[in-house]
Amino acid sequence: MKSGNTLHIKNMVCDRCIQVVGEELSKLRIPVMDIKLGEVITEHSLSREQTEQVRSVLENRGFELLEDKMGKLIEKVKTTVITLVRDSDKKTKTNFSQYLRKEIGRDYGYLSTLFSSVENITIERYIILQKIEYAKELLIYNELTLSEIAFQLGYSSVQHLSGQFRKTTGMSPSQFKKLREQTRKPLDKLNTR
Repeated sequence: MKSGNTLHIKNMVCDRCIQVVGEELSKLRIPVMDIKLGEVITEHSLSREQTEQVRSVLENRGFELLEDKMGKLIEKVKTTVITLVRDSDKKTKTNFSQYLRKEIGRDYGYLSTLFSSVENITIERYIILQKIEYAKELLIYNELTLSEIAFQLGYSSVQHLSGQFRKTTGMSPSQFKKLREQTRKPLDKLNTR
């Protein structure tokens, strides 16, 4: 970890939690610059051994060190969604929640709660945003009909795609196609923050 790095800690929800975490880190002789609900800023880099000691002590007290694990898991959800949205062979009648559970090996309820708390957007909304951005890309390429795009993205009908497209962008796919503006966002900027 880098100097002054923030440790994210799950279940740290009250002033007493701050006190307990502070005391435990003090016992481990880990200097702390700042401590508040859900996070601690350390003064120095932590070795792998120190990180594991912190993880163990926190878990014994009912907390969880989230640092890399959470970020990696969130990133895995995002890349799995992007892959599924863009891979027409995989999405035929695929249930996203089952697919994510199978690919990531974690309960979908857990993934959904974690994703929402970190990204401030549900996985379902993230999937819709990915689909709409890909639909925009396909509309700009002008190689497929709207029916073909709806089928490729796994929509039950053109009307379903058009409804989500309008709700997300404020215009219909045909209006977007007429504008032909490059309004696409980078894939990593699709959340609402």
